[in-house]
Amino acid sequence: MCKTRSLKWISWIIFSILAAYIISCAVNPVTGKRELMLLSEADEIALGQQSDQEIIKMYGEYPDETLTQFISQLGTQMAKISHRPQLNYQFRLLDTPVINAFAVPGGYVYITRGILAYLNNEAEFAGVLGHEIGHITARHSAKQYSKAQLAQLGLGLGVLLSDEFARFAGLAQTGLSLLFLKFSRDAERQADQLGVEYSTKVGYDAREMANFFETLERMQPAGGGGLPDWLSTHPNPAERVKAIRKLALEWQQKIPNPNLKINRNAYLRRLGGLVYGDDPRQGYVEGNMFYHPTLKFQFPTPAGWKVINNPTQVQIVNSTEDAAILFTIAPQSNPADAAQAFITEANAQLVDATATKVNGLDARKVISDIATQSSVLRILSYFIRYKGTVYVFHGYTDRNSFGNFTTEFQRTMTRFRPLNDPAKINVKPVRLFIQKVQRKGTVRDVLKSLKVPDNQLEEIALINGVRLTDTLEAGTLIKIIKK
Repeated sequence: MCKTRSLKWISWIIFSILAAYIISCAVNPVTGKRELMLLSEADEIALGQQSDQEIIKMYGEYPDETLTQFISQLGTQMAKISHRPQLNYQFRLLDTPVINAFAVPGGYVYITRGILAYLNNEAEFAGVLGHEIGHITARHSAKQYSKAQLAQLGLGLGVLLSDEFARFAGLAQTGLSLLFLKFSRDAERQADQLGVEYSTKVGYDAREMANFFETLERMQPAGGGGLPDWLSTHPNPAERVKAIRKLALEWQQKIPNPNLKINRNAYLRRLGGLVYGDDPRQGYVEGNMFYHPTLKFQFPTPAGWKVINNPTQVQIVNSTEDAAILFTIAPQSNPADAAQAFITEANAQLVDATATKVNGLDARKVISDIATQSSVLRILSYFIRYKGTVYVFHGYTDRNSFGNFTTEFQRTMTRFRPLNDPAKINVKPVRLFIQKVQRKGTVRDVLKSLKVPDNQLEEIALINGVRLTDTLEAGTLIKIIKK
């Protein structure tokens, strides 16, 4: 009987996949060819709206109206001449130092403040923006999502954590998982082509787009930040630079325009005051201690563990990635209610729960188990009330390994305390400043004349897209960083 049922189940899965394939072929707006697609345009838009809410909640928007307006205006202009002008495109500037730009289905495009610092003119930016619009118009994300859905249907793949616990951990959410999709080289090549086409059509010299890829080639993948960087999501073979310049010339012959724009100075002036790197006001780590100067608290982090700080949560992961601590905020107003909500919503099995104090603060300590498809996670949680807000720690690992990490979990959670040190509170972020070269010279000499420290010379050259041995003319605008 079991074997018969299994065969019927397998037959149903195969039938479902074939049926999906047959009924889900759609015409690609860019190529005009039919392709597998489980998402209708309405589905794409709905997925984009859901993803947008998750992404904004996780990373936050950078509060600069001038930059936001510039990105939105240029993006809207390019979207109107794209292959899918009917979509309601939305352009967001994310408050993260990660160097990336990405898009999700339905017309949502995201630019990080991190990538803005490494671009050096409007034409470069237009190429990158057009590239991401191209991912939407060619339905690359929707296609990848369709493939992932079929894989889950056919193989029965699940997530490590339950859906409810994933909501707390910031893992496996639909929108956030889209950010980690890697496109094929063919898809990237097509997005490059569309970026060149769209930026040329709105009047920019698309050859400049290649300069950004040259800068990327000089960089090591940054990683971290809870968000993938451009190099991890956009394969960057060396021939890409030549291909982009060749495509740009071809489009310039198709659409002759003697006044193609680069607009270097106008772009750089917009960057004045841009936060560069991590913003310590959102929390920072110093000497294995996490400080939050705005909310005025601190707690230690385990030595050697990776800290990923986002506006709504802090993830702390060990080197072997088999244990983690999640720090976040509960919507409830007292520890007991927050603890009960977690147990209920995560469908966790309560092992132990006790009222306690953490450095004089009311708290609730909870140990619980969550069953996964392959094992059981054991979670140590602390719910701590501080200044009317309930802060939450979840330390989780496989139940069989829990004893190996209890000390680290306890040390971090029970040493949460108020931050009163003015030196730790009154920190300022590093920002970009725009300077004019006063005298012709090499990049090295110019930067030294501007009092740039020796250990920053290579970094400053990189964000300006130049090398230390290059020559800068008098009057040239360059970016430097300082507090």
